[in-house]
Amino acid sequence: MIIVLKKDITQQQLQKVLAMVQEFGFQAHIIKGSERTVIGAVGSGRGKEKLQAMENMPGVENVMPILQPFKLASLEVKQEKTVITLRNGATVGGDSLAVIAGPCAVESREQVIETARAVKAAGATMLRGGAFKPRTSPYSFQGMEEEGLVLLSSARDETGLPIVTEVMNPSDIERICAYADILQVGARNVQNFALLKELGKINTPVILKRGMMTTIEEFLMSAEYILAGGNSKVILCERGIRTFETATRNTLDLSSVPLLRQRTHLPVVVDPSHGTGHWKLVAPMCYAAVAAGADGLMVEVHPNPEQAVCDGVQSLTPEKFAAMMKKLACFAAAADRKLDNPAAFTRAA
Repeated sequence: MIIVLKKDITQQQLQKVLAMVQEFGFQAHIIKGSERTVIGAVGSGRGKEKLQAMENMPGVENVMPILQPFKLASLEVKQEKTVITLRNGATVGGDSLAVIAGPCAVESREQVIETARAVKAAGATMLRGGAFKPRTSPYSFQGMEEEGLVLLSSARDETGLPIVTEVMNPSDIERICAYADILQVGARNVQNFALLKELGKINTPVILKRGMMTTIEEFLMSAEYILAGGNSKVILCERGIRTFETATRNTLDLSSVPLLRQRTHLPVVVDPSHGTGHWKLVAPMCYAAVAAGADGLMVEVHPNPEQAVCDGVQSLTPEKFAAMMKKLACFAAAADRKLDNPAAFTRAA
């Protein structure tokens, strides 16, 4: 249920409303907007009649049911789009187009620093890089782990770009949070509910990637796990789904972008590198993603793709990335988006 509060509600009245929601066995989530403040009362569904009667309480304007199964992610609860601001001033959501770029995996100090400098110069607003790598084969490169996190941190010190890196294990969350600005949940872990619950307990933003066979509703329900835990900083990422088509690595479902924007206030970014699996298709899909309404892009960039330990075939060289960014500005302008200048950001304190 959504409890819509009056604009002149007092702090004492608010505390009584919150206490009553909890007494009825529901979790209370305060959601503030520019025009209204609401409380999302989330629970099993029993006791809804008692919540409805709370319309009579001082400070309460009205009480309405949430029709979608995903409660806190729904536009019914929050009609304004969520904008996530990082500590260096970069944003995801709103009018700006976030561009997250970097290698699939951190391989060396030279590789990650060179890539960070190049993507920043081209206009990227965040640096991605895998320190922990989920691989289909147990014999494939699994990442440099904490050494990779240290190298990413050095790249941030060098360029000021926030770090995006993947987390796979709940026990690694605290360690990765010590380095990263955004934690990424990969497609294979989109329904790892133990991990999602733990991510709900932190204040670090989370990029949640859609699974290869995850429906839109299942995707949003996974986001709901994080939101229900108390972490409101969730970013959805479309990275392609598995279909019968074999010409591309996955089928990049760009129809999900406008569909998600009709159902949720959460920012939506697109990863065309994993969505297509080939560098020649990345730039066109970036342009198409912006046209579809994406709030940002996640692009793999490597200084020497032919020598990459993983996913070299889908990685752009710094030169190709720079060329794409120049053309991307035209599509961003047509979509009423602006490309931020990362050089204007202050470095993280």
